[in-house]
This record gives sequence, C-alpha cells and structure tokens, in this order.
Amino acid sequence: MQNQNKSLTKGLSILKEIMRSNKPLTANTLCQRLDIDKSTMSRLITTLMNEEFIQYVDNSKEIILNDLMGNIVYKKDRDKLITRTQGLLDEIFYLTQECAYIGILDNNSVLYLNQVDKSKRVLTTRNSIGLHAPLHTNGFGKILIAFGNIETNHLNLKKYTPNTITQPTKLQEEIDLIRQRGYAIGNEEHEFGLCSLAVPYFDKRGEFVGTVGISGLSVRLDEATLHQYGKKIFQLVNPTL
Repeated sequence: MQNQNKSLTKGLSILKEIMRSNKPLTANTLCQRLDIDKSTMSRLITTLMNEEFIQYVDNSKEIILNDLMGNIVYKKDRDKLITRTQGLLDEIFYLTQECAYIGILDNNSVLYLNQVDKSKRVLTTRNSIGLHAPLHTNGFGKILIAFGNIETNHLNLKKYTPNTITQPTKLQEEIDLIRQRGYAIGNEEHEFGLCSLAVPYFDKRGEFVGTVGISGLSVRLDEATLHQYGKKIFQLVNPTL
C-alpha cells in the first residue's frame, strides 16, 4: 500500500508540473525537476498516457496534458450520432443493397463511425468502423471538404491509384460541383475496384455534422448508378432541401 501511495504521489507531481508549465515538457526535464529516476518516470508516464491524462505532441517526445473531459464529451457526441443515424443507414442499405456508412472529420481524414451491411453475399464488406481514410480519395471525404469548408490547398494529395486526384485546382473544381449537386463520388481513387457515394448530413439545427453514403465494388457501382443513387440518397437524408 505504501509503495502504491508513493507511485500515486509521484504521478500527481508529474501532472502538476505539466499543468504549471506554459510549454510542453520532455521526460528528461521532468526527471530533473522532480528528482525521479528515468525508469520510474517512464513507467509513470506510460500509465498516465494509458489513462489518457497526458499525451505526446504529434510525433515528438514533448508531453502535454490531454483534454480528458473534451474527449469524454466528444465520445458521447459520437455515440449519440451513431444512435441517431442507425435507422437512416438501414434505409440507405435497403435502398441500394450496398454497405452504408456514416463518417465524420477526424485529424484531417474521414473517420468511419458506423456501417450497415445486411447483404447475404458470399464476400461481405470488411469492417471499417474506427478506420480512417484520406479526404481526397473517396466520396465521404470530399463531402467533408465541401461542406466543412476545408481548403484544398492545405491537403496532402497523395496518389493511391491512377484515379486519385492530386492537383489542388482539379480537386477544387470537383468540390465546387459537389456543393452544387449535393453528393460526391469516389471512383477507385483509394483502392482498386471500390467506389463510393456520399451526401452531407445535417442536424436538426441545420448544422453540418458529417457524411453518409455507400461503398461497394465498381462492377456493381458504375458511374450512372452512382449518380442515380446520389440523387436518391440526398433526398432521403435531406428531404427538406
């Protein structure tokens, strides 16, 4: 018990030191200021990070406080969004017979929060819940760019397939078109053989929240079919617009 109390005291002293600092701190700096050996410091920092009290700044070794309360609130908001759109994803699936998704913006990429695929095909859609995808390579990401007012010239337009848009001016032209028609298409731009179709999703106050749509094999989703579904899904999701 005494050893546990000592570890707790040292862990709290680390948190206090980080809170007092007006800039990120390294483990070495904390060792010097608090007179804690490197082995113990490493163990305590790992514990505090696992419990989400602290985090590294990007890919550096500099440590800052984690926004614990903000993360808790954010998770609750995401859980509510998943619950609120579950029925909508069901409708989109039954309309198209393709896997339906909802995605949001997270760390400058698409985060897939939920998916619905009730098909009885031999080859089913892989589980993408919790995965990220580059914004410029799929319909979901393009919707986030278009309606989230993200500057295209600030994006890293990495090439994944011959269809990937890598020129900011060309991507901006497509974003302008997406804003006019209300839906976005991804044509094998991230992976060969996969296409996507997405529309914006707004909350009851009319605020842009995320994007819903479908993804499936290009042999089933040719360009004409994608445009047809784009109009239908937009009306399904946004009947008053």
